[in-house]
Amino acid sequence: MDHVSKLALGSIGIGVLVLALKYAAFALTGSIALYSDALESIVNVAAACAAFIAVRYSAKPADRNHPYGHHKAEYLAAVVEGVLIVLAAVSVFYEAWQAFEVPRAIDAPWQGLGLNAVASVLNGIWAVVLIRAGRARRSPALRADGRHLMTDVFSSIGVAAGIILAIYTGWLILDPLLAGFVALNILWSGWVLVKESVSGLMDEAPAAEILDRIRAQISEAGEGALEAHDLRTRQAGRITFIDFHLVVPGDLTVSAAHAICDNIEAALQADIKGSVITIHVEPEEKAKHSGVIVL
Repeated sequence: MDHVSKLALGSIGIGVLVLALKYAAFALTGSIALYSDALESIVNVAAACAAFIAVRYSAKPADRNHPYGHHKAEYLAAVVEGVLIVLAAVSVFYEAWQAFEVPRAIDAPWQGLGLNAVASVLNGIWAVVLIRAGRARRSPALRADGRHLMTDVFSSIGVAAGIILAIYTGWLILDPLLAGFVALNILWSGWVLVKESVSGLMDEAPAAEILDRIRAQISEAGEGALEAHDLRTRQAGRITFIDFHLVVPGDLTVSAAHAICDNIEAALQADIKGSVITIHVEPEEKAKHSGVIVL
């Protein structure tokens, strides 16, 4: 099992522990705001399971039916997570409305807040681990999971502050109002995840900073060539697909042109981890005098 899969599996364990703590906090207090927090943890567990399955599947090598690999499976997991988040928000809205019509007293608030605080600390630590690992290993599923957990942390802080305010003011209406705000936050988180994941499924280009690095490597490593044009890139999970046309002098041998391509590929793969490169070699009369000029 690779490191990304181990992290995805760890998310399931952390999610179950946090869910148990948050549900205990809700059971102690009867707070709808804490219920909304616990419900989001159920979504976290379901999303972590989806991420684990997707990460394992995306790591499978290319086969006859999937010659470009299975990397987009991670985007599908992130879409599933976004949909689950939206469903959780709808459930919270419903419970908040019920409590708004008939406000309920909060029982044993300090014990419940203490349990919720422990759960939030665990979530915060794990969220940082997942976000850093997701960026380092270019895993959309891990990044999505980490960002979702961090959203959960901020929601929990807002819920705790509101419940404390409700305790000291006696305004029971604050409890369902807080739950409603948490639901809005959950809904926004789900929308962002779905939007980003759909962009990945639609073969969105990498960030501008990565494109600049690609052009720089082609320019510096392509000694002997004249220019590179028609550069196209797309991101598929942890893989960056790069293809372009490389113009070389007309009298250059096939062997020499191949050697230039090897140099460019090696430079790109060293800088852009997980890159897959396709280079189409053309003679100098095909030059467009645009794109990347080789130094």
